[in-house]
Amino acid sequence: MTRLNLVLLIAVIASALYLVRTQYESRSLYAEIDKAAGEARKIQQENERLQVEKRAQATPLRVEKLAKEQLQMRGASPAITQYVNARPLSAAGPPQGANAPSGGRAAASAASVGAQ
Repeated sequence: MTRLNLVLLIAVIASALYLVRTQYESRSLYAEIDKAAGEARKIQQENERLQVEKRAQATPLRVEKLAKEQLQMRGASPAITQYVNARPLSAAGPPQGANAPSGGRAAASAASVGAQ
């Protein structure tokens, strides 16, 4: 009987120690989860603040102001704009350096290029 009582006592003590250890681990893990959730909220708030700041920095008026002040850029006006007329590829003739027969269409194409 005494042996059985001793074995049962050891089993109860081992079970109690295991329970204490499990509860301690559970509390530490819960504390870590709570800490990580707080950090996630903080990061989310920082992200939202940065998004607002990004939108404020990219306004068209601010970009134009920086372009004029820091890059010395100016607005486009018809007086300084150069327009380029592009011909379709079929009317342009063969590319330069191609082996085209002399005269005919190649000569007319070269003449039209020189006229522009």
